Amino acid sequence: MIVLLGVLVVVIGFATKRNALLVVAAAGIITGLLGGLSPAKVLAAFGEGFAGSRAVTIFAITLPVIGLLERYGLQEQARTLIARFGRLTTGRFLALYLGLRQIGAAVGLTNVFGHAQTVRPLAVPMAEGAAERRYGQLPARTREKIRSFAAGADNVGLFFGEDVFLAVGSILLITGFVNTTYGTHLEPLHLALWAIPTALCAFVVHGWRLLRLDRFLERELLAAGTHPTTAEGADR
Repeated sequence: MIVLLGVLVVVIGFATKRNALLVVAAAGIITGLLGGLSPAKVLAAFGEGFAGSRAVTIFAITLPVIGLLERYGLQEQARTLIARFGRLTTGRFLALYLGLRQIGAAVGLTNVFGHAQTVRPLAVPMAEGAAERRYGQLPARTREKIRSFAAGADNVGLFFGEDVFLAVGSILLITGFVNTTYGTHLEPLHLALWAIPTALCAFVVHGWRLLRLDRFLERELLAAGTHPTTAEGADR
């Protein structure tokens, strides 16, 4: 039972909002030592887990690259690019990103987009830039709202788009379980075809929510005393 103290470390660490990576690492070390493993074996277990889960730990390479790009003006260039499209509002841009995310996931390109490599360095600055072009400087609360919608667009696009791809893990898991348990012959293509209407409905519903974001921003910012800029008025 004393080995379960590692779970307690995780609970306390997350409850006190500590760094998640450090909390999990500390819990693993404590659990290994309490389980009778030597420090060398604990370190070896971490190494084997890292080597066997490279797809999960790829962020260790991705994040420094994104950080260097941001340091040399990636976000500023993204804002400059969005400023060239006068009619592309925040909601319209995020709806476009949602569609691209779904299409990419549907053809198996699940790692082309994503929070670390696309949402934070590109999608968020462009969505904020579209709002700044119209309203000027944005309050912190509005920025957080736009960022949450950008993250949501990525999640919805990936979740409902990847099931259209035949070789995704969830499709193979479902077909394998059903065929083995019930003795049927369910093909991945059947599930993928049935996933298309669901993906389309998800795009329509969430796309409508993203387009409504423009109305929300207008009400919130106008109520706060922010008025559309002259450039936006000229575009309209």
